[in-house]
Amino acid sequence: MGPEYWILGPKKERLVMNKKISSIESLRDRIDSVDRELVSLLNERGKISQEIGHYKKSINRAVYAPDREAMVYKGAVGKNKGPLKNDSIKAIYREIMSACLSVEKDLIIAFLGPELTFTHQAAVKKFGQSVKYLPCENISDVYTEVEKGNADYGVVPIENSTEGAVTHTMDMFVDSDLKICAEIFMRISHSILSSAKSLREIKKVYSHPSVFGQCRGWIEKNIPYARLEDVSSTVKAAQKAGKDHGAACIGSEWAASRYGLNILSRMIEDSSRNFTRFLVIGKEMGQPSGKDKTSLMFSVKDKPGVLHDMLGAFKKRGINLSRIESRPSKVKAWKYYFYLDLEGHSAEPKVQKALEDLNLNCIFVKVLGSYPKG
Repeated sequence: MGPEYWILGPKKERLVMNKKISSIESLRDRIDSVDRELVSLLNERGKISQEIGHYKKSINRAVYAPDREAMVYKGAVGKNKGPLKNDSIKAIYREIMSACLSVEKDLIIAFLGPELTFTHQAAVKKFGQSVKYLPCENISDVYTEVEKGNADYGVVPIENSTEGAVTHTMDMFVDSDLKICAEIFMRISHSILSSAKSLREIKKVYSHPSVFGQCRGWIEKNIPYARLEDVSSTVKAAQKAGKDHGAACIGSEWAASRYGLNILSRMIEDSSRNFTRFLVIGKEMGQPSGKDKTSLMFSVKDKPGVLHDMLGAFKKRGINLSRIESRPSKVKAWKYYFYLDLEGHSAEPKVQKALEDLNLNCIFVKVLGSYPKG
């Protein structure tokens, strides 16, 4: 190894390094070129959306079309050849559609608040970051804001896979003319949060009653001595826990970062398949998308076998019923409303025929909405 090696070795290494840098810069130039084209195409899509918005306004049609949304997602995923995952494509398109909705109209979405609740997260999951959000103190207020026109749509919880139905949401449909436009399913994961550093310091826990129900087993095993205090939301719980040393709350990690709380334990829900279903409510329901669900409520006549006859209207047409619940009418003792979800759109002939048969056995039937399956 003579002096020549020490001269040529580093020089050759520099040449290889320069070639790699040149190759990376070339790839980045290609990305910049693609980005320029993407931005141009996105703005072109936005201009077309503006034209659609003007047209919808002229015929007094709602801006948000859940059936069209479902088709766009299906088309985008169907065209995806990778390397991006389908979930990534859907997340990107959610924000694209959110941005385009915002140029059609200043869309306002009411939700069961405050911010950072699971309902807020579900609303953002459905409508994206580009629309405006209106937090409401209770479920009744969400309906009222949409009915008055202060919000275009509302998002409310309807059922949890562990705790069952949200009865307040169900009862609101008795007197409200709002329609179900869409549904959202969201995996719910709870954490225990506190300004304290360990579970041993916890004497009190704040949370929403349904959340306590979803985490009952973990609480009994890990902090059976803690006093449980109900509050109206997981965010209210986080606010209280932040001001109360020796207290904790159960909620989301979003709340931990907002209120400066320590995460003492994650994923404390008793079921690993803890999902909540949310509804999007508005003044109009969507057109058929090809894969829909219909929700309705009814009250049956008082005669033997009437519920069996009612269910038979769907069975003989091969219509699958995915959910049925009963609620007291609150008008007359021992009278009930029934809530039912079925597969199909109310505009489909076989569903229309089943609804006609249903009317024969019911005091009244009310279609709450037909919408794409979540």
